[in-house]
Amino acid sequence: MSDAPGPIQAVFFDIGETLINEGEIYGRWADWLGVPRHTFLTKLGAVLRDGGSYMDLFRYFRPGFELAEEEARRGAAGVPNGFGAADLYPDARACLADLRAQGLYVGIAGNQPEAAAEQVAALRLDADTIGISDIWGIEKPDPEFFARCAQLAGVLPDRVLYVGDRLDNDVRPAADYGMRAAFLRRGPWGHIQDAPDTVARATFVLDDLAGLPSLVAAFNKASAEP
Repeated sequence: MSDAPGPIQAVFFDIGETLINEGEIYGRWADWLGVPRHTFLTKLGAVLRDGGSYMDLFRYFRPGFELAEEEARRGAAGVPNGFGAADLYPDARACLADLRAQGLYVGIAGNQPEAAAEQVAALRLDADTIGISDIWGIEKPDPEFFARCAQLAGVLPDRVLYVGDRLDNDVRPAADYGMRAAFLRRGPWGHIQDAPDTVARATFVLDDLAGLPSLVAAFNKASAEP
């Protein structure tokens, strides 16, 4: 009898810097706040290195910054926040389609505002479900977020692979919940966060999404061998 782990039956993807390139999104925020883009992005890296969040970045350049208020101002000015097809990473669409072609359940689930549900849906990606934290009322790294993913797929947690660019919000909590995790090294968090012990818990470590379908197929083939 094989000692190989059971097969991956469902794959869930984070949104920001996994499917969506947020570089231009942050660039538009820099423009809105009147900060040179390279300065804004440099500070973003420094904030992340110190364990801060994007809200710390915004409040550094605009003390008292409130996201909902600024988004409303941007909308009224005709420069709404959000993302579209131009922000989709070029490897994302084919990756999701190839995984579904293997007969896997494919989900998209991330920490995003309610408006992101419509924005993701408009991309018409090959996915069985779209999960948005502000709609679910649960956000990563809460284990309930990962429980919701497994429940939607209708499979045991250890048959789910969660793909994300953050060690703190994606890899570690997914593994803690009993899922498999794929660490995608792109975007600010993917390169700035440094936790070798957490990286070692990932089933796959990726530089892009192009090779993920073949890795999953090989993994599942091995798990089926006697």
